[in-house]
Amino acid sequence: MDRNELNTVQFGSVAQEYLHSPVHAQGADLDRLRTAAQKCRPKAVLDLGCGAGHASFAVAPYAGTVTAYDPLESMLEQVAAEAKNRGHHNIGIGTGPAEQLPYTDAEFDWIISRYSAHHWTDVPKALAEIRRVLKPDGLIVLIDSAAPEIPALDTFINAVEILRDPSHVRNYRLSEWTSMLTRAGLQVTLQERWQIRLDFNSWVARMRTPEVRVQAIRDLIDGAATEAKEHFHFEDDHSFQLDTVAIHAVKQR
Repeated sequence: MDRNELNTVQFGSVAQEYLHSPVHAQGADLDRLRTAAQKCRPKAVLDLGCGAGHASFAVAPYAGTVTAYDPLESMLEQVAAEAKNRGHHNIGIGTGPAEQLPYTDAEFDWIISRYSAHHWTDVPKALAEIRRVLKPDGLIVLIDSAAPEIPALDTFINAVEILRDPSHVRNYRLSEWTSMLTRAGLQVTLQERWQIRLDFNSWVARMRTPEVRVQAIRDLIDGAATEAKEHFHFEDDHSFQLDTVAIHAVKQR
């Protein structure tokens, strides 16, 4: 099974869950994205790896056009239906991987990606495509789950993530993101880091993680070193705090 098939298996039947998931549908990052769009009024926005479309919905009232782009048709069907329900008639859809964008050079003022990049199979290739379709001085806003800078904690959280979702590729460290963006010719202008609380039971239920893997995650958490327990703030029911980052970068001329 290749990566695209794996993504389809993992997410093809759970679009509705992601539409209503509080982790994805809410958050201060969405509020900041909405405020930035209201201030800048971008003409053309690409929501890369749009999932259930929450970032698209946040910026749509203040953008000329928004293209919700995702490899999964089931997600895009959900986005199209919800956009119509919300009256966002400027949202269109497109399908494909982040590493191969079917758009012309310098087509978008903004590219946003929220909770998608940890599924990309080739980040440098995706960033090259982002730079290509972004207008000069255009903005990329990347929001994603992240790994801590400490190697042991990095290894721990990525092991947990892969057990929950085999389509997971990697939660990158903030330092890795800034390095990859810089090498791609994108100038980082803002970096933010925070943690979000994940309710364990709904987190694994949303992905329909098999019980044998759910138990393996519980065992990892129960046996975690003190350093991990303190960083991720594990609770008695195995709920925890996940590192998240937001990075703004502009296309250098």
